[in-house]
Amino acid sequence: MSHRPQPLPRSHYPRFDSITTRWMDNDVYGHVNNVVYYSFFDTAVNRWLIDAGALDMHAGEVIGLVVETQCHYFAPLAFPQRVDAGLRVARLGRSSVRYEVGLFAEGEPTTAAAGHFVHVYVDRATRRPVALPPALLAALQPLAVPA
Repeated sequence: MSHRPQPLPRSHYPRFDSITTRWMDNDVYGHVNNVVYYSFFDTAVNRWLIDAGALDMHAGEVIGLVVETQCHYFAPLAFPQRVDAGLRVARLGRSSVRYEVGLFAEGEPTTAAAGHFVHVYVDRATRRPVALPPALLAALQPLAVPA
């Protein structure tokens, strides 16, 4: 028997950031298009890394490449609406990180969508996996949750 994903509470995530939907985010059905949810995941993860001083997009020697994503949808989001993006780190590997992101309609107690986003960290020039740098590990520790 398969496990059916359920919406998650805000308490599941130690960090939140606010994202504003845009007119162009809506699809012809009047809600945020599925591909935009993945953009919200990317925004939540990378904003945290930049704010924490762990990512230099333009000159850093190490970059994160997305190798896996998944999203479960529970309730629609639409423009105009604020979205609260919850973030946590579910797994720290030698060269990879599994982030879990929950998207909440502003003020709502449970996720409208929840999923994960895996980065493998690589040398910018060679694109070969590298160990997670100390600055990245320091930035991720506050978001790490027990397995």
